[in-house]
Amino acid sequence: MPLKLMYITNRPDIALIAEKNGVDRIFLDMEWIGKAARQGGMDSVQNRHTIGDVRAVRAVLQKAELLVRVNPIHDALPTYPSSEEEIDAAIEAGADILMLPYYKTAEEVRRFVNCVGGRAKTMLLLETKEAADHLETILAQPGIDEVHIGLNDLSLAYGLPFMFQLLTNGTVESLCMRLKQIGVPYGFGGIASLGRGLVPAEMIIKEHYRLGSDGAILSRSFCNVDKITDRNAIEEVFLRGIREIRMLERECEYHTQFFRTNEQQLKKAVQAVADGIQKEKAK
Repeated sequence: MPLKLMYITNRPDIALIAEKNGVDRIFLDMEWIGKAARQGGMDSVQNRHTIGDVRAVRAVLQKAELLVRVNPIHDALPTYPSSEEEIDAAIEAGADILMLPYYKTAEEVRRFVNCVGGRAKTMLLLETKEAADHLETILAQPGIDEVHIGLNDLSLAYGLPFMFQLLTNGTVESLCMRLKQIGVPYGFGGIASLGRGLVPAEMIIKEHYRLGSDGAILSRSFCNVDKITDRNAIEEVFLRGIREIRMLERECEYHTQFFRTNEQQLKKAVQAVADGIQKEKAK
């Protein structure tokens, strides 16, 4: 099965281009609570998308699913609604899938699932040590449709300088095998265009297939619309980029013998980047 590809944008025009060229899920990111504090210094983005953005993108989509990442479970804040109110609003605005980030306990997941109440699909973003340690207990409760392993925060939790070290030290593989045993669909991380990224995207895609992954997020570098502003150029990036990914996927389906070689090459590439990061920190 081809990977379900997700792309983060709150712009209806970009969402339409992505959908037209084969992106399966348009991703709206409303998460902001606690994110800046824990990801300080990382090359990550706090999108702060809104319910208005959800409505605007919902209005133009014809076949792609609309995925909305809400905030971690929280009570009402002075200027922001509670998790229950936020989830209700996202569903009413048209979300097909709700993603819960940065959970640590079964009780947080239970509160999330109960609030969704079957009105949309549920996806857990596994990105804490506690979520990994208690995976089976958390997923024993009904109502969880999918899990995505978030490499940014999970690498921070394990004190690793580079997120793809989780792919080479066995952490992601162990989680994938446990999720496979439970029977819940899973994906992990993000991918750039082929030939791009600190670690070449084709290496990461082959790992998705080796580990039985169902989905991946197209990273900011796949098509950074803050840097590429011409619509024709954006259209070409999606057309070419998705086509190349799908071609590689077809190879992965029929040529599984190269997975072991890729795994070894990936370890070397990831270690090289990690070593470089450590040297920069030591200066």
